[in-house]
Amino acid sequence: MHFRPIRRITGSHLLAGIQKKRSKMTISKVSSAVCTALALSTFVPFALNAQESTEQHSEQSTTSIERILIIGDFRARGVEDVAGSVSVLQGEDLRAREADHLENALIMAPNVNLASGASRGSFFQIRGIGERSQFVDPINPSVGLMIDGINYSGIGSAGTLFDIGQVEVFRGPQSTRYGADAMAGVIYLGSEPVEFMTSGQVEALWANYNTYAAGVALQHGFSDQFAMRGSLYSFVSDGFQENIFLDRNDTQNKDELTLRLNSTWLVSDDLTLDFTYHRFDIDNGYDAWSLDGNRQTLSDTPGRDTLDSHAGRIAANYSGNDGYVVQLMTSALWAKSEYSYDEDWAFEGIRPGWEYNSFDAYFRDREQVELEGRVLSDRPIDLFGLETEWLYGVYYQTRRQDLDREYTYLSAPFASRYDSDRTAAYAELQQQLSERLQLTYGLRWERYANDYADTRGITAEPTDSAWGGRLSLEYAVAPMRQLYATATRGFKAGGVNGEALGRVEDRNLEDHREFLESRATFAPEYLTSVELGYKAFLPEHSLQFQVNAFYSWRDDMQVNAYVERDGVFVTYMDNASDGTNYGVEASVNYVPTDWVRWFASVGLLETQFNDLVLRDGTNLRGRSQAHAPRYQAHVGGDFELGGGFTLRVEMDARDRFYYSNTHDQESSPYQLLHARLTYRVSDWELSLWARNILDEDYTTRGFFFGNDPRKDYAPETYVQWGEPRRIGLTARYRF
Repeated sequence: MHFRPIRRITGSHLLAGIQKKRSKMTISKVSSAVCTALALSTFVPFALNAQESTEQHSEQSTTSIERILIIGDFRARGVEDVAGSVSVLQGEDLRAREADHLENALIMAPNVNLASGASRGSFFQIRGIGERSQFVDPINPSVGLMIDGINYSGIGSAGTLFDIGQVEVFRGPQSTRYGADAMAGVIYLGSEPVEFMTSGQVEALWANYNTYAAGVALQHGFSDQFAMRGSLYSFVSDGFQENIFLDRNDTQNKDELTLRLNSTWLVSDDLTLDFTYHRFDIDNGYDAWSLDGNRQTLSDTPGRDTLDSHAGRIAANYSGNDGYVVQLMTSALWAKSEYSYDEDWAFEGIRPGWEYNSFDAYFRDREQVELEGRVLSDRPIDLFGLETEWLYGVYYQTRRQDLDREYTYLSAPFASRYDSDRTAAYAELQQQLSERLQLTYGLRWERYANDYADTRGITAEPTDSAWGGRLSLEYAVAPMRQLYATATRGFKAGGVNGEALGRVEDRNLEDHREFLESRATFAPEYLTSVELGYKAFLPEHSLQFQVNAFYSWRDDMQVNAYVERDGVFVTYMDNASDGTNYGVEASVNYVPTDWVRWFASVGLLETQFNDLVLRDGTNLRGRSQAHAPRYQAHVGGDFELGGGFTLRVEMDARDRFYYSNTHDQESSPYQLLHARLTYRVSDWELSLWARNILDEDYTTRGFFFGNDPRKDYAPETYVQWGEPRRIGLTARYRF
């Protein structure tokens, strides 16, 4: 009997037992978890060394695994060589999970959460830091989103996954590499690499809720110098809501088209040009909120959640100089979107005389151009008597964001324009202090100049400069095994609360005037983080393991809040004095035989505000931050059953978390079970799969206010539900 070997191992899967009941994690418990994890990280390599010296491995126990290279850093290198917490979700695991979008995959990475409030989970949080929504005012993302080197930060709906080779999640400040869009971390999507051969795949999918998808990916080497890969994918679904007023099942539908083109031109032995083009045509419905707290809505005018974007990038790599490589990159992005919804979530006439009826729509245009130049050493130099790798670079971005808002209760049309220019310079050195000890230090200085104006006559020009960087020490315990300690500093820009300034004249909001005017602008935020960890890649044992503990300080932390009366909201950004975020992350992958692979991971997280005063005078000192669950886990295995069959079983778990910083309503903890049975014959792959097999109810977003006229607008919790049980069939043909 022949078994297909399981070759790859990723740093994205989680290690840990899962608690069904929440236990508050005190500082002593976190310290205990840190000590346990670090003790385990020390024991594992020594135990394996002892085993190596006393045992002769059988053929089954010497299964080889592939080393994973990350591509989102300055240099391509193994995960185990990066002095920081990085998870890599490989394409094979994304396909095994049938993940069509980042919202279906990010729980595979420790301490990563997301918020919906739209047709997709489009807002990301890493270690409890990140945005949860966007309405009138432009946002400064805490978590960067990069796709093939193009900056999509703030456009989470672009996170579709067909023909994505791997997703890299960098946790902690990444400001040296990515600047102000990466204070909390970066999510980097890389397409399948271009190769000089003819190959491809065709895929078709069917699932419940009238879900259909089809995709094709092709690559071809037109010559020894030029090759191209392209993919086209269409995904449609009715969604998971039923509008009982309109008698429709598709008001929360998905209709998404993704086109990717990547090519490589070997102009000469010294010069390579890479070209990228993306096209996203997303036309989704938005009807997620129910007055009755279920999946049945009453809206008479459902909204939309759309993205129409084009993006391109050219990267040049020149290696003809002695001792260094020159890289030049430029990219451009054009994106139009609509985000609209029935604000009252009901039909006209639900309670005459008590009700209000309104519709809110946001039409955004974004134009963005980025230029970057970088010089990297291609061999070490002697600096201060130490063997040194070096790099330096410059960066420029100009971004224009236009907004047109159409809202029932606006006395006049509203529009705003937000122009932002960013200029940066950065450098990094890696010095070999000894045969086993390496020191890395980098610094980035960035200047931003913003210009805001709207039709209410509000203008502001927040301008400032900030710096971030990293300092890390790495000790090679053995080849591809290292201990590291890292200190990083990240930042993001300040801005203006245009809505808070402009809406004080709106109905029922006059008594908020003084409070909102005092929040006209907000300051930059800084994040300082220290991290201690251990990583090991042990191909002789078919094992990858990593664990780290971190502690972060947030200064002038930017917090999204709102004031509300009778269903009328005004959101604003405020600065809390500071906060802390700390925890532990671990992951393991183990391939003991050609027909079994185990993977597991866990993220433990504790967060708190040190000072944040709300509109009603409440101080949130000591309270946990929003969308920061205390634990998160992913565990499972792949099993070759013989006869061409493979079974994958996995489970996700996440603790409860606060929905917002302005109220104390929380989600419930949950555990989700998934499975996939695959039959492979020749170049065909047929899969029967199910996500959330037990049909667990869980939530991805929540509000607390009064919006039901049948209950006299009494405040209550409203939630957006996560994905219910999904069952589907997928057929793939590769050639």
